[in-house]
Amino acid sequence: MKILVQKFGGTSVSTKEKRKLVVKKILNAKALGYFPVVVVSAMGRKGEPYATDTLLSLVDDSLKVSNPLAMDLLVSCGEIISTVIMCNELNNNGIDAVPLTGGQAGIITDSNYTNAAILNVETKKILSILQNGKIPVVAGFQGMDEKGYFTTIGRGGSDVTAAILGARLNACETQIYTDVDGIMTADPRIVSEATLIKEISYDEIFQFADQGAKVIHPRAVEISRKYNIPLVIKNTMNECTGTVISNFESEVYENIITGITHMNNRVQIKICKNSGSSYEDLFDILAQDLISIDLINIFPKEKIFTIDEKDFTKFSDLIKELNMSCSFVKDCSKISIIGSKMRGIPGVMARILKALTREKIEVLQTADSHMTIWCLVETSYVKKAINALHKEFKLG
Repeated sequence: MKILVQKFGGTSVSTKEKRKLVVKKILNAKALGYFPVVVVSAMGRKGEPYATDTLLSLVDDSLKVSNPLAMDLLVSCGEIISTVIMCNELNNNGIDAVPLTGGQAGIITDSNYTNAAILNVETKKILSILQNGKIPVVAGFQGMDEKGYFTTIGRGGSDVTAAILGARLNACETQIYTDVDGIMTADPRIVSEATLIKEISYDEIFQFADQGAKVIHPRAVEISRKYNIPLVIKNTMNECTGTVISNFESEVYENIITGITHMNNRVQIKICKNSGSSYEDLFDILAQDLISIDLINIFPKEKIFTIDEKDFTKFSDLIKELNMSCSFVKDCSKISIIGSKMRGIPGVMARILKALTREKIEVLQTADSHMTIWCLVETSYVKKAINALHKEFKLG
C-alpha cells in the first residue's frame, strides 16, 4: 500500500474555491496509485469564523491561564470543522471520506495541555479506513491524552501531525501544502530575485525553520528526519513541483550557500566581568528564569549574547536585582546564512563581511556552525544586508 500524507494549511481550506483545488490534489494522488491520508488545519486566519485565534477570542484571558484543558477543547473545534467540510467536498466528487479527530486517528499525547508531546500513534483505524477504499481526513494540531481529554500540540502543530502520521504509516512522502511554492533562497518580500530551492537536506531545512523561516514547523522536520520520510513543501494554488526535503544533499546546485533567513526583535547584551559578583553564574540564572540566549561570545573580560526583545524587561529587572550593570543594543536582527556545502570551505566569512562592508553595514556580532553563519546587524539594515548577501553568493 503506497500511503501518501497530504497536509493542507488554513489558507488552503479557507474558501470553497480553494477547497476545490485541495480535492484536485487528492484526486491526482489517487490517480497515481497512492492511498492519501489527509490532514487539515483550521480554516483561515484571525478574524475568520473558525480560525484558531478567532475561537480564542471568545473567552476571557483569565480562563486561558486557569484552564488550559478547556482551551484545548475550544481550539480543537477549528480543525474538526475543517475535517467535516473537506469530507463534504470529497463526497461531492464521489469519494468516501471519514473525518477523524486527532485522538480518533490514534494520536496519544501527554497531559501538557496547549503544548502536549506525542507519546504514541495507533494506526489501526487509519489503515482500516484505507483498506476499505475510503480517505481518512484527520484534524491536525491535536491529539488525546490517556485520560481521554483533547490536547493540542502547539502552534504549527498540523505540520507535526502530518509528519508523525507519515512516519508511523511509513508513507512514501509527507506533502505540506501551503500558499507558497516551497522554500525560497530568501524571503521574496525582501529579495525580489529570490528563487525556489528544489531540493534541500533535513539538516539545512531545520536551520531555516529554527532561524525564522515559517514555512514548516521544526518538529515536523525532526520527526521526518528521524524516520527518513521525505517532506515536500507545495503550493495548493498551482502545479509547482515545490521543495523536496530529504537526507540527500542536492547535487544540482553548485552554490556553497543554500539560502538566507533572519530573525528580528533581537537585543544584544554586553556584560563586563567586573559588573557584579553574579557574573560567573549569569547564564545559569538566566536559564532558571527561562530567558533564552543566543549568539553567545565569551571573552576573558566580557560576555556578549542576544535575547528576544520580549524578554528584555524581565532581563532588565533581573540585572537590577543582581546589582549588575550591562550595555545593550536594541532593534537588532540576526541574519542566518545557511549551506551544508560551506563545510571546510575557506573564505566564506570573509566574503560575507566584505559584502556587508561594501554596503556600509556594521556587523555587531558573528557566530558560526558547520552549516550556518550568523551575523547580527541593526534591523534598519536587514533588507539591504540580505540583498547584498543574496547577490554575493549568486542565489538569484
